[in-house]
Amino acid sequence: MAGDIVPIELGLTDGNSFTLWAPRWREGDDEWEAFLGLDEDLYGFPGVAELAAFIRTDDDNDLVDHPAWETVAGLQADELVPDDRHSYDLVGVPELAAEDPNPEVIAELEDALEIVRILGEVCELTIITKFFNGNPILGAVTTGTRNFEGREGVDLWVRIGRLIAKHWDDVIDAIDDVITTPKVDRSAVETAEAELEAAASAEDEDEPDDDDLDLVESTNGDDTVESDDSDESDDDSAENADDEVDSDDEIDDDFWAGVGIDPIRIVTDADEYLSLRCYLGDDPVFLGANGKIFVFTSPRSLSRFLADSDDHDLADLSTFEDVRTGATDGSLEFDVIDDNVYVLPGLADDIADGPRRMDRNQLDLAVELLSDAADYADDDSVSEALGSTTPLGWFVDYAINPDPKRMAPSPPFENESEAWRALVHDFEGRLVKKG
Repeated sequence: MAGDIVPIELGLTDGNSFTLWAPRWREGDDEWEAFLGLDEDLYGFPGVAELAAFIRTDDDNDLVDHPAWETVAGLQADELVPDDRHSYDLVGVPELAAEDPNPEVIAELEDALEIVRILGEVCELTIITKFFNGNPILGAVTTGTRNFEGREGVDLWVRIGRLIAKHWDDVIDAIDDVITTPKVDRSAVETAEAELEAAASAEDEDEPDDDDLDLVESTNGDDTVESDDSDESDDDSAENADDEVDSDDEIDDDFWAGVGIDPIRIVTDADEYLSLRCYLGDDPVFLGANGKIFVFTSPRSLSRFLADSDDHDLADLSTFEDVRTGATDGSLEFDVIDDNVYVLPGLADDIADGPRRMDRNQLDLAVELLSDAADYADDDSVSEALGSTTPLGWFVDYAINPDPKRMAPSPPFENESEAWRALVHDFEGRLVKKG
């Protein structure tokens, strides 16, 4: 399946309609986003076979110049069946918004609102763009369940539901008005239908029948039954093992808490590293020197360095001698808690996609790491780049601290993504691999 053009299914007034969506792509200095159609018409087909037949026989539409068009035109019909994530029941949105705001409902509503917003922008549907621009509280749906907790959250969800109930008929009418179904070669449709039937038959053959399932159950059934004593013994062993692990973890956590230093794990595109960091007051201090952070690819290499070297900023801590002793006698362990694991790869791409699917926790941790590293080096570049007046700063603040009363950042987000890449590049330049 060509990743740059996506088959989608839209549930509309006259039934389900199948078409193609090309998410934002770049050609030279220009950015584009499009659906299968021509000029002001959005092409929709009653089935996947008709969609497949059309793209194989038509070269007069708005997607033929897309870099992935030739690949899509050569796909088997079953490869054009939209997956669950790209199937949108648009006529059912009011009913969806009337349900309780559990994670599944919110995610489905978020996807439906997002594709409608994009349809409005691409097809220049004024009714839809006014609906979104004039109702910024809809942005609360893009930030997960947090906004809908407690009494105020429930009230916000009810307001969003009422807003959708009031205006959604107009939204659907606007989409219905631009949907057009062009004529398709009948023989090409029959060929595509045959491909879909063959794919369905092959899938049925791959599924085990009832006799196979009975055989599996018999094989794994009563033929081998362990004694109750064996089960109890296994349970006791498991409990004892858990107790030992918990005990070791507590000892290790107590040690690092006692010395006031945290092991940290940093994941970059190049590798995964271990290091140490503490805070003196509010000031971060890393295992490093002169603003550089020493990083290690294994616990052994980090322990060896701690045992043998004083040439770093943590050596001046009064508790560092305890760390050196543990590193020397081999008792030192580096169990990193989740809040000290920093994963940088992928964040720039996520930023380019917008705040709606941003991993808020991962971004928050990454901001903490980049800010601490810059403060350690007496560098103001990160605080300036993430200031509230900068596009990146606004994006990051909204993604980490979503507020339905604020207008959400507007795409495209390529500049914010590039600004973030620059910060990560500068941070990686501070890392000095020691082993």
